Amino acid sequence: MHASQGRSAGLGLALASAFAFGGSGVAAKPLIEAGLDPLHVVWLRVAGAALVMLPVAWRHRDLLRRKPGLLVGFGLLAVAGVQAFYFASLSRIPVGVALLIEYLAPALVLGWVRFVQRRPVTRAAALGVVLAVGGLACVVQIWSGLSFDLLGLLLALAAACCQVGYFVLSDQGADEAEPADPLGVIAYGLLIGALVLTVVARPWGMDTSVLAGRADLGGTSVPAWLLLGWIILIATVLAYVTGVVSVRRLSPQVAGVVACLEAVIATVLAWVLLGEHLETPQLLGGALVLVGAFIAQSTAPKAPSEGPVAGSDGEHGEGGERGERGPVAGVQAAERGAAAGAEGELSGGRTSP
Repeated sequence: MHASQGRSAGLGLALASAFAFGGSGVAAKPLIEAGLDPLHVVWLRVAGAALVMLPVAWRHRDLLRRKPGLLVGFGLLAVAGVQAFYFASLSRIPVGVALLIEYLAPALVLGWVRFVQRRPVTRAAALGVVLAVGGLACVVQIWSGLSFDLLGLLLALAAACCQVGYFVLSDQGADEAEPADPLGVIAYGLLIGALVLTVVARPWGMDTSVLAGRADLGGTSVPAWLLLGWIILIATVLAYVTGVVSVRRLSPQVAGVVACLEAVIATVLAWVLLGEHLETPQLLGGALVLVGAFIAQSTAPKAPSEGPVAGSDGEHGEGGERGERGPVAGVQAAERGAAAGAEGELSGGRTSP
């Protein structure tokens, strides 16, 4: 009973995270069109969220002593790494191709579980990944911009590996006697990520006057600061908090497949708010992603022989009674998810503004 409730709560949090991450691109695109550089939007997003989480970082300052490696890893991989590699890949390959490669993260999770941890993988989890990735290929319309640049593909794959790191590190320490508080991990991850992105984005050259003006959101003029506030508070702080907590209630590989919904959500929001129409293949692809996520998250828990089965909750309920899963992963993400609109212009989630 407790395990079922914990799983339901985890799924709800994972969906909330996907919605929050998925809405970031819709809010960021008007700011970019108003004159802000995309990297500057990313820096504002992460640095703003880091400032919001400063009180949390102070409260959990003991993590600096207890888990320095975890904090640095989360900041470098889950926050800064995905951003930097994703944008670098976009300079060489189309948006849809980059997004599809990055969202191979759920498949990389199963490879980690099966070949690194040497644990069994359920057929349902594998089928869910296949359907989700296939559906994502339709959502981003990968066939409309196929081009092969080896360096660009490698950069996108590096972003996928960093996305995996988001889920791996989100689950780290959850089953220990003295677990690392997820909010503290997020707070320090954002602070470290903001420092790294400061070097990459060079915000001192930003046109700050844009933030004092207004931006066009699908024909409606809205204050630029309001869009930025949404990106910081909802698409970053709320998205990371719900995402990391969901990984600890679900298995990381299941949360990773659910995170593929970010692409669908971002595309639908672009349709509704920005007028970027959806075509039939995109609608069918979105349905496939939904089906794949449902199959993966509904995998029935099994009693493990040598270890827990990928795609299951483990032997016990939530919290300290969960079965051991270990660090396996699914996107960041972010900084930790992402989507292209009908024209392949809009990207969101963990990967971009």
